Amino acid sequence: MNYVVAVLPDRMQAEAAYSALEKEGLPNNQIDILGNGYKSADEYGLIQPEKQAIKGAKRLVYWLIPLGFLAGYTFNLLTEIEIFPEFNAFGNHIMGGLFGAIAGVLGAYFVGGTVGLTEGSGDALPYRNRLNAGKYLIVVKGTAELTRQATRVLRQFEPENIQGYTEPTGA
Repeated sequence: MNYVVAVLPDRMQAEAAYSALEKEGLPNNQIDILGNGYKSADEYGLIQPEKQAIKGAKRLVYWLIPLGFLAGYTFNLLTEIEIFPEFNAFGNHIMGGLFGAIAGVLGAYFVGGTVGLTEGSGDALPYRNRLNAGKYLIVVKGTAELTRQATRVLRQFEPENIQGYTEPTGA
């Protein structure tokens, strides 16, 4: 599936662009207006960056906890640092492993969460920001030919931004 997203400054231009797309013969069910009085970003399904951040952190947790434990255990084994003098050597190695696992959780939270928040949402965050600023989005989905036709029509309205996307196969 191909998409074209155009950002228009006000409701009048968005409605005029929608009407022009209809006159060109584009099906109504493949054209959406997002903005005040129309569909919201959540109703349309734009990705929320917070959800991507959580997903990124969870994905890293499964790897970083065991690797952190292994690294902490090995570090303590090699350095023979006494974390707690009342524990024997094996107990101190286990504590080193636990501290390494905790470091893994923190790494997953900060790295996975930050990357998910800044990169995982793609262009959804800028589009959400534009909607919050009172702008309108026209989204056309369909075949490559349909989106090319829509792009030609939408360019007449001099949108602030016009972007085409192709949905990855298998998604």
